[in-house]
Amino acid sequence: MSLKEQFGKDVLLTGWGHSRFGKLTDETLESLIVQVATEAIGNAGIEPGQIDEIYLGQFNSGMMPLAFPSSLALQVSEQLANVPSTRVENACASGSAAFQQGTKSLLAGTAKTVLVIGAEKMTHAGADVVGAALLGADYDMAGKASSTGFTGLFAEVAKHYEKRYGPVSDVLGTIAAKNHRNGVDNPYAQLRKDLGEEFCRTVSDKNPMVADPLRRTDCSPVSDGAAAVVLSVSPTGGATAPVRLAGFGHANDFFPTERRDPTAFNATRASWQRALGMAGVGLEDLDFAEVHDCFTIAELLMYEAMGLTEPGQGTRAVQEGWVFKDGRLPINVSGGLKAKGHPVGATGVSQHVIAAMQLTGTAGGMQLANPRRAAVQNMGGVGIANYVSVLEAV
Repeated sequence: MSLKEQFGKDVLLTGWGHSRFGKLTDETLESLIVQVATEAIGNAGIEPGQIDEIYLGQFNSGMMPLAFPSSLALQVSEQLANVPSTRVENACASGSAAFQQGTKSLLAGTAKTVLVIGAEKMTHAGADVVGAALLGADYDMAGKASSTGFTGLFAEVAKHYEKRYGPVSDVLGTIAAKNHRNGVDNPYAQLRKDLGEEFCRTVSDKNPMVADPLRRTDCSPVSDGAAAVVLSVSPTGGATAPVRLAGFGHANDFFPTERRDPTAFNATRASWQRALGMAGVGLEDLDFAEVHDCFTIAELLMYEAMGLTEPGQGTRAVQEGWVFKDGRLPINVSGGLKAKGHPVGATGVSQHVIAAMQLTGTAGGMQLANPRRAAVQNMGGVGIANYVSVLEAV
């Protein structure tokens, strides 16, 4: 049973916009929001006055003084005056949280056209400010000093995984190299350089150990950027064919570390099962996936959480080539968070936009050969807030 069969209506991605990701010193949060919202509305072939509701995904957590940005999208046009607009925050999954809130407005019948935006400005803030903000998404470390920040939390996950299943350092290096290679073809990506496996696997002056066993190349960068998508219940006559949301899932795990298996990502698995179940498909029906690789160990665990391999066998997906661009299920053809960048609130919306571009044949150098169905997975915290969407070409 698909979403349309369950709810009796379509949810379509009918237009989208995407900024470049990186250190955007000449941009403000407002300018990024206006840029991508304007692009998405124009791409959808509608007027701003046809937007019934706006959702903005943004984390912030003290990285910017402005903590009330929900009305910034109204700067696009006078036609948006008095349109309801809500900021949505769920750590690094804020963008997908906003996407699902917009979806639910359409399904509830309170809106027919929704604008969803994800945006973040981070690079202006000092490393200590960014580190403290991100640690605010962890139950045990929020408000505490840390020399390794969130990298240290995922390093602990990697250590637990290696203790249980064996060494993964070289495989993590291969994942990093894969995503850097893919990022070369993404015009929006922050890091567009093919670094090669040897560099990514080796600790060096240019690739230092950040938190053992995670090197710099195992970590996504601090980024600025934004993305937007128009959601509609029917086609809008936009620049491209629409993309259908076939299913979605959301699951949260317990917050305290002691209540979670650090290597299982159980709530992530539940979100995948819910999304695939609603769409009425299996992994074998997907042509590619964009997943949350904030750290390379997260992508490795995602192979297992999504059911691509059994627990402890995620390395097979890399060693046997399944997740490469020419493999059975390409993962992060965009370069992922690792190469594309990770402006926290923008990430989930960006993943949906990139997937929509692939499914409409408009992904340029990133383009796969005629993909028809994809999945997007976005995560907040260490496997805490988990969102999955299944998208398909119309």
